[in-house]
Amino acid sequence: MSFEIKFPTVWANFDANAHMRHTAYNDYAAEVRSRFFMAQGFSLTEFAKHNIGPILFSENTKFFREIKLGENITANLELIAASSKFERFKFKHQIIKENGIVSAEIEVYGAWIDLTKRKLTTPPQEMITIFEGLEKSDDFELIELKNA
Repeated sequence: MSFEIKFPTVWANFDANAHMRHTAYNDYAAEVRSRFFMAQGFSLTEFAKHNIGPILFSENTKFFREIKLGENITANLELIAASSKFERFKFKHQIIKENGIVSAEIEVYGAWIDLTKRKLTTPPQEMITIFEGLEKSDDFELIELKNA
C-alpha cells in the first residue's frame, strides 16, 4: 500500500520571497505520517493507550523546485528502512507540485519511545502489523540494531 495526501497550501506557509518556507515542507511530511497512522486506526489516542510516541533522530530535507503561493501539493510516504520489529524506521517523503514535479524530498530516521520510562521501545503488535502492510521502497534496507 502507498499513502499520499493532497493539501491546499496556506498563506502562513510562505515567506518574504513568496515561496514556501523551508520548515513547511517538514510540517507536511509530519502531517502525512500522522494521517497515515490515523488511517490505519492508530490515532493519537491509540499512541497514548500504548504509552508510546514517535521520536526522530534525524530529518534531512533536499529542495529541488520552489512552491509558490496558491499552488497545491501532494505529500507522500514510503518506508525505506526498518529494523526487524520496526523499533527503528526510515521514511522518505516527497512533496510534489500540482504539475507532478517533485519539489522536495524529506528523509526521517526515527524510533519509538516509552513515554513513562523515557527509553526506546519496541512498538506494540498493532503497530508492527501496520508496518508489515506498508509498501517498501525498491531499495529497502534492514536496520541492524546493536546490543544496547
